[in-house]
Amino acid sequence: MARTLAAELGRDGFGIVSGLARGIDTAAHQGSLASGTIGVLAGGLDLPYPPENAALCNEIAERGGAIISEMPFGWQPRAQDFPRRNRLVAGAALGLVVVEAALRSGSLISARLAGEMGRLVFAVPGSPLDPRAAGANALLKDGATLVTEASDITGAIAPLVGALAPRMPPLEEPPDFSATPPPGEDDRARVIEALGPTPVAIDEIIRHTGLHPAQVFMVLLELDLAGRLERHAGGNVSLV
Repeated sequence: MARTLAAELGRDGFGIVSGLARGIDTAAHQGSLASGTIGVLAGGLDLPYPPENAALCNEIAERGGAIISEMPFGWQPRAQDFPRRNRLVAGAALGLVVVEAALRSGSLISARLAGEMGRLVFAVPGSPLDPRAAGANALLKDGATLVTEASDITGAIAPLVGALAPRMPPLEEPPDFSATPPPGEDDRARVIEALGPTPVAIDEIIRHTGLHPAQVFMVLLELDLAGRLERHAGGNVSLV
């Protein structure tokens, strides 16, 4: 399904962005090699992960696609770097499609991030008896657009293509988040201390802790992955 959607979206003129992971990511890149695809790495560009996709990385670049990362050369990806990578996938696209996801899945974090960024969120339905489809089905219950064919996606995104481009400001040099040290245990404790059962704005957490925004977002992603964070309207968060 991922390969078919990617190929058909590519023929309709859309590029495909994904995370080069095993399985669905790999299939999406393979389906869009001819039309253009972008792979986002969690580590340095010289250390593609998983290693078996190194040849796929080379083929993407050779066929006019791109491999991108915010991490420096030589950076070995860690577990916490993958949800951080997912926000780049969500931010680089007009919409995010979840083909398959369990209830505890990095794909659901990507979907939440996409929704917070104002991107469209799509999901492919699966059997209610299949735990691998529980996350995608939950997204549909929460208002994601149901996808059974590529036209479900193109029909929703097409009106945005012309509307978004003229409003984009000139690009400036992005901040060097790779220079920000990863959060330590004391940093995590400060973020957790700033959280509670009452929803609070992320800006308030940053001001209260005095940490770099990238460190605060990293801790929040870790809590989200652990099932300890609840997200609310307006970008507010609370502890579960």
